[in-house]
Amino acid sequence: MDGIHDMGGMHGFGKIEREENEPLFHADWEARAFGLSLQAADGIGFVDDHLRANIERIPAAKYLRSSYYELWMQSLESIAIEKGVLTQQEIEARIATLSEGGRAEGGSDLSLDEMDEAIAGGASTKRPDVVVAAGFKSGDKVRVKNDHPRHHTRATRYCRGRLGEVIADHGVFVFPDSNSEWQGENPEHCYTVMFAAEELWGEAGTQGDSVTVDLWESYLEHG
Repeated sequence: MDGIHDMGGMHGFGKIEREENEPLFHADWEARAFGLSLQAADGIGFVDDHLRANIERIPAAKYLRSSYYELWMQSLESIAIEKGVLTQQEIEARIATLSEGGRAEGGSDLSLDEMDEAIAGGASTKRPDVVVAAGFKSGDKVRVKNDHPRHHTRATRYCRGRLGEVIADHGVFVFPDSNSEWQGENPEHCYTVMFAAEELWGEAGTQGDSVTVDLWESYLEHG
């Protein structure tokens, strides 16, 4: 899906400022939001692909006004409604309960140790036991298909239609495009592709610089 979330290479958003010694969470509510997402993912049965897909559906103006974990919570609410777990009215009632200092019915504790373990473990969708033939190998010249799907995709706009070189095959992973639409995992190979900066940015690209992007096989064709 093409939208405001796909900001790579876009102008007008200023320099990225790095925060020295940045904390894991900037406020207590962010930690609670993270813990809630972990519990909801297990209870509802969604993964990162579904979370991202719903974030991408947030209107542009609202997206730009929202912080990182605010986007998570908006996406989580959408998934809960979509899967019939909660209604909008029930969500609003629970928010009202929390604002009064109470606790929503069915809430449970998630310890900091459990959160640390979840963060350290990550949420890889690699499928090492699935055997799928690789269509490309290191050294192959490939071009990213210039597709513009109306669903979630991990093929960023700035590399579509561009020529690059496969430098690594990471194995077989869940295909995010189909998985985010609840249409099956359809696992396939994911590659690191290297692009010359000039290939991506034209005259604005610095000669000798390169950019690497991890791309699923369905995004690529032989160059």
